[in-house]
Amino acid sequence: MKKALIAMSGGVDSSLAAQITKDAGFECIGCTMKLYDNEDAGLAKGRTCCSLDDIEDARSVARKIGIPYYVFNFKDDFRKKVIAKFVGSYEQGLTPNPCIDCNRFMKFDKLFERARILECDYVVTGHYARIEEQDRVFFLKKGLDPTKDQSYVLYSMTQNQLAHTLFPLGSMEKTHVRELAEKQGFLNANKPESQDICFVPDGDYASFLERYTGKRYEPGPFLDTAGRMIGTHKGCIRYTVGQRRGLGLALGKPLYVQSIDPEANTVTLAEKHELYSESLTATDFNWISGKAPDAPIECKAKIRYRQTEQPAIAFPQASGDVLVRFEEAQSAIAPGQAVVLYDGDTVLGGGRII
Repeated sequence: MKKALIAMSGGVDSSLAAQITKDAGFECIGCTMKLYDNEDAGLAKGRTCCSLDDIEDARSVARKIGIPYYVFNFKDDFRKKVIAKFVGSYEQGLTPNPCIDCNRFMKFDKLFERARILECDYVVTGHYARIEEQDRVFFLKKGLDPTKDQSYVLYSMTQNQLAHTLFPLGSMEKTHVRELAEKQGFLNANKPESQDICFVPDGDYASFLERYTGKRYEPGPFLDTAGRMIGTHKGCIRYTVGQRRGLGLALGKPLYVQSIDPEANTVTLAEKHELYSESLTATDFNWISGKAPDAPIECKAKIRYRQTEQPAIAFPQASGDVLVRFEEAQSAIAPGQAVVLYDGDTVLGGGRII
């Protein structure tokens, strides 16, 4: 009998993934990764993916399904590899995506280590994505529910990880998942989804940074594209490329954040048409196949989670970086975010925009 370690967040998706895996005949072990204390997020208690409430929800589902359940303490690794990178990125004027880092360093690194120790054949998660195999090559594909597809945050997966991962919900729609969970009598069948970063549940990431670092991020000049001072910002970490709201300026026309220079403590603003760019370069690039193409490839590229992918050509560089040229210029390409390349519904790879 194959053995599977189920990552259970306390939400409906991972709960049903556990039930489906058990029904498929696997020997299952449920687990929740304890990634931080609520005090780290500035809360005494809260309904975040690592809260005590969610651990109890996961434990309740595991008990109902009839599988053993454990809580793994990965707080130190999460602090070093996800939170510290999140903080450092904002301090460098970048726009991080901690969900990508959590998947990369926690679910498909630390959790895989624990799965090996427990002699599990697979790690199972509730992601809306699919894995297909052809001639011993594994392909990462979009989830069939277009409103829930999570392939964008999984671009860092390797061939070995794909070979030992199961996504039971990849071919399902969210509404059906909730219906099945309700039929199973799961207490979290209609539990609301968290829309925020798990360790910043109130969405106020700037206040989180100040609490976490103990720093006060100093005000500085807003500049126009000619370098003229047009106002005063409240600290570089409070702004991201493409931002319009919350600037606190009244200049008679809408302006957007074009760039951030933490060393000079300046934020440059521009009109919308000045935010467009026809290309980007991505570093730390992962090709799902395990090998970069030998020549430029036509594809579609996505520069943020909620964006529809856009026609582009990717040019692999000798350095390992990838130059992406778009058929049509894209607005507000943000350094620190990820660009993910697709061929139809297949993820080719992705990397961090520089």
